[in-house]
Amino acid sequence: MGTTVDRAALATERDRIVATYLRVKAERPASSARGVHHVALISAEVERTVRFYQEILEFPLTEVFENRDLPGSTHFFFDLGNGNAIAFFDLPGVDVGPYAEVLGGLHHLAISVEPARWERLKSNLAVAGVEYAHVDEVSLYFRDPDGARVELIAEPLGQMYGSPVV
Repeated sequence: MGTTVDRAALATERDRIVATYLRVKAERPASSARGVHHVALISAEVERTVRFYQEILEFPLTEVFENRDLPGSTHFFFDLGNGNAIAFFDLPGVDVGPYAEVLGGLHHLAISVEPARWERLKSNLAVAGVEYAHVDEVSLYFRDPDGARVELIAEPLGQMYGSPVV
């Protein structure tokens, strides 16, 4: 997959970053942000994306309008709960090529769902023939119709592997 790495050196560097920058919660200032307004991804086919996110993942479609940046392009949104949204653009006439991981690009989008809903969505993915990786007891990783990697995680918001991350 890549070149050989010196894991001990990487761990040392990670420890240095933690010691330099990570503060216990009581010592951290409040964030200047209110939260993620939306994450925007690119869709090759609007209807296919709507069917995937609304019918399989059960995220309601909430808005559809013309993209202000590209006449003819559609900008559409899905509700992720708690005031969070995922949005998409189609880019008619633009050759964007296939999905690729690049520096600065999206590795995966992790979406928190209740454990009972997680089980149902896992079943929905299986019925739809979407391949997924079941990692640990709480994570499902799969690709959306355009190749973006999505994780459904049955952990509460702000928590990872039972530990707070915010």
